Amino acid sequence: MSKALNMKSFGNFIKMEREKRDWTQTEFGAKIGINSSAISRIENGTKKFSVSKLKLLSEILEMDAQKINDLFFADKFAREAYKFKCSDNVFSVAEGAASYLKSINTRQGKINFEND
Repeated sequence: MSKALNMKSFGNFIKMEREKRDWTQTEFGAKIGINSSAISRIENGTKKFSVSKLKLLSEILEMDAQKINDLFFADKFAREAYKFKCSDNVFSVAEGAASYLKSINTRQGKINFEND
């Protein structure tokens, strides 16, 4: 398992990647279009990173966009599961649900979740 997959949070992942590149929060913020105080709050988990910036983040970090998406949504799902006091079983159930959705998508074409 890679280091990024052992992250504590998506904000922690961003901080680790930023520090690997020796960028200050101000420098990183300028690259992604977020002010340094917001970067600080994202890194410490008090502000959410915008899903609309994921593609740009992958470009700035020169990382696979799918990996960035997976890390972002895994963190989001884990936070929701914790917030609602779900058991660890929720992750197995979610994996099964994701497999089911993929199979439907394959059989019926693209599913639109925009209106859910």
